[in-house]
Formats: sequence, C-alpha cells, structure tokens
Amino acid sequence: MYHSLDDSGSVISTPPATFRVQMEILRESDVPVVPLDRASQTPGAVAITFDDAFRNFTTSAMPLLQKYDFPATVFAVSGYASKWNQWPPQPQPGIVSQRLMGWGELRDIADCGIEIGSHTVNHPDLSRVPIQEAARELTDSGARLSDELGRAITSFAYPYGKSSAAVRELAKQQYRIACGTQLATAGPHSDPFDLPRIDAYYLQRPAIFRRVISGATGYIGFRRLLRSVRSAVRG
Repeated sequence: MYHSLDDSGSVISTPPATFRVQMEILRESDVPVVPLDRASQTPGAVAITFDDAFRNFTTSAMPLLQKYDFPATVFAVSGYASKWNQWPPQPQPGIVSQRLMGWGELRDIADCGIEIGSHTVNHPDLSRVPIQEAARELTDSGARLSDELGRAITSFAYPYGKSSAAVRELAKQQYRIACGTQLATAGPHSDPFDLPRIDAYYLQRPAIFRRVISGATGYIGFRRLLRSVRSAVRG
C-alpha cells in the first residue's frame, strides 16, 4: 500500500528512488505481481495499490509499472480530483500536502491498464460517521468515478483503513472487493471486504522489502505488535 511518491519524509511518502529499487527487486524476483482481485487467491503473489491518487503517481510510478508490465490499483477520492489532500481533519502533523490527479489524468492511467478504485467522496473515517452518510460516500464515489472514467468501479478502500460491520455490508452491496489497512498478508481465508495490506512505509529498506515479498512474516508481525501497543497507549 503506497500513498505519495515524494522525498518529503512524510509518513505517507515513499521516495521515488526507493520505489524504483522496489520495482526492480520485484522484477528480478520470482514473485508474481497480480491484479488486486487475484492477490489473496494466488499464493506468494504481490498486488500493488496506491491510496488517494496523488498526481506524482503519473511521473514516479506509472513509467516503472509500464516498463515492468506490473498491474496496480489506484484508489481515488472522487470529490477531490485535481485538488489537494486537505480533506477534514487534514492537514495533520506528519502528512504531506500534495496535489491529486484530475479526471484527465485518471482517464489516462485507466486507459493504460491501471485499475481505478473508489476511496469515497470526501475521505471520512467511515467508522465514525452516520451510516446514511457512509452509504452516500460509497455510492456517490463509485458512481462519479464510473461516469467520469466510462468503466465499472469494482474495488474500494476504506479511508484510514477504518470500517465497521455495517460499513463492510454496504461495501458488499456495491463492490467486489474492499481493502483495509490491517498490517498482515492476505490469503484465501482473508475477508474480501477487509483485505489486509502492508504499508510501504515499513518496507523502505531493500533487505526488508526482499524478505517480506519472499514470504517472511516475522518483521510484519513485529510491526503489527508495535502498532497495537501504540494504539493501546493512545487509548
């Protein structure tokens, strides 16, 4: 799971040079890179996703994905096309402010084979809003993306990875697959409407990236434990 490809050092940023090395490692490995909807059913495979649809995807990710013929999914916030990622409650400390792709750029990458998924209209925490508002966020975002791009929108990502049983039920009614941010690998027994993903923030060292894509899960388990401890401390 990537967000922005830039050199700011933000918690949602991966340096473009780091991303380039990671894609080279994937290319040199025997690890299959597959579309998102095949990831949990393809043992040992990797799927590449990008949340928020930052404009730097077009310059820092797209050329490499095309060079290596890697599929990827970009989850776009329909109400913020061509705008900045300043949805409430952002800007937050540690979150870089960057321009998002406009409709023309989203059409261009979709025409090149990149899957566009929905990431709501306004990027709210769906676990904290009234269920009627959550329903509108899921429905309206998918409809707008479909209208603008001229194709079906079948995948969804929960902003901040947050959902509830009721929100996941809404996702089931409108999409074929939905992603959260649980720090784990996906497999045949994963919930297809709360697929775990590994945040690229934890994979920036090439040696760690190599270990994780090869199937070593000890490091991810350690990071997951640290995350749960921090969450418990914050209350």
